[in-house]
Amino acid sequence: MNFTQTKLAGAYVVTLELRADERGFFARVWCTNEFKDNGLNPNLVQSSISFNAKRGTLRGMHWQNEPFAEAKIVRCTMGSIFDVIIDLRENSPTYKEHFGINLTSENRTMLYIPVGFAHGFFTLSDNTELQYQMSEFYHPECQRGLRWNDPAFAITWPETVNIISERDNSYPDFDR
Repeated sequence: MNFTQTKLAGAYVVTLELRADERGFFARVWCTNEFKDNGLNPNLVQSSISFNAKRGTLRGMHWQNEPFAEAKIVRCTMGSIFDVIIDLRENSPTYKEHFGINLTSENRTMLYIPVGFAHGFFTLSDNTELQYQMSEFYHPECQRGLRWNDPAFAITWPETVNIISERDNSYPDFDR
């Protein structure tokens, strides 16, 4: 695996090293030692998927608060998405900045999202599926969110949002 620092402190794009031959390829998608050697949280305790039937679906922006804050690794296993993270760590040099990347089943790229970041995505194709690996168990009482179009972050989404939950669409303005 190759780890490339994004413009946001502590967030990484992870690309696979493919070992290819006439049959196809083999690639490692997880290694505790490689994540640890790159200073990333290697303690993953839960894995989930998100399936989205229609292009133009937006989910986010979400995070889990202390005492159960979580790091995440996200990979698009079917279809394609525009994935966005926002640094919400008040003492970070990249506080309130965001980063977006296209994750697709074809590019097999992963995004490592450290503790203290909000995460969301926009589907660029029908029948899109994401796989999440998290460093903490889900605790609904610690779930938080901010609005996808909050002017405090000025995220440019690639297309018009067609499907979004009422909850995701109604978070108040960010005020920190």
